[in-house]
Amino acid sequence: MIKKKSAQEIETRENMRGGAGKITVRHYLKPEEIKARTRLCSELILPPGASIGPHDHIDEDEIYLIQKGRGLMTDGGKEFEVSEGDAILTGQGASHSIKNTGDTDLVVTAIIIKY
Repeated sequence: MIKKKSAQEIETRENMRGGAGKITVRHYLKPEEIKARTRLCSELILPPGASIGPHDHIDEDEIYLIQKGRGLMTDGGKEFEVSEGDAILTGQGASHSIKNTGDTDLVVTAIIIKY
């Protein structure tokens, strides 16, 4: 299956999970298109200063692949900087958030996999 960029659904979420600003979400694939127990397979675009607020994942993992930009990630009570090429695995009940701390868009591929 191939889903061309022109066929991928795009939405804007304001104050996502209590965060700041507007996040653009481009759904590479919707959950119903994937046979594996997947809740999200999308690109997240956070403009400078935007964030996704703290939230947790019960009975699922989330993978963040930083495609472009830089940001500050909080995971399980620890803060660390992230930048292009970084891969983050979070979930298993741990709370996490991410904020764009750069001057350009922070572009993240996000995949949520259910147990």
